[in-house]
Amino acid sequence: EGASAGAPSPTLELASRSPSGGAAGPLLTPSQSLDGSRRSGYITIGYRGSYTIGRDAQADAKFRRVARITVCGKTSLAKEVFGDTLNESRDPDRPPERYTSRYYLKFNFLEQAFDKLSESGFHMVACSSTGTCAFASSTDQSEDKIWTSYTEYVFCRE
Repeated sequence: EGASAGAPSPTLELASRSPSGGAAGPLLTPSQSLDGSRRSGYITIGYRGSYTIGRDAQADAKFRRVARITVCGKTSLAKEVFGDTLNESRDPDRPPERYTSRYYLKFNFLEQAFDKLSESGFHMVACSSTGTCAFASSTDQSEDKIWTSYTEYVFCRE
């Protein structure tokens, strides 16, 4: 606050100094502020799911596992929250201050992702889901129905 529009932020200035810290003070990561608190931001978690419902909408649906949990948001926040469980292979050289929608998690449990976000001070602020239905066989509509859905959860840390 109070800095001119053209001046670099104090956080980025400290992060660009030598790793030893020296007289300039400690090295800060792009997701930290000067007072040591974590920076605010948003992370979106998404996944595509599918399940099959038998003929006559029987009560027993066959659920399939979540294939991949995607992570969208600022690179530095995603790395802070998910650490080594974040797969960066689809966007390996993304700078910390940039945003990405190409990361995904190395595990397939939504609850595990939610726990990591909660432990890092994030809380859910929105979610959205969409679904479609297709018949397993295009010729016989009395066959099983295959439902697919895409769901996103938006988390915020203030």
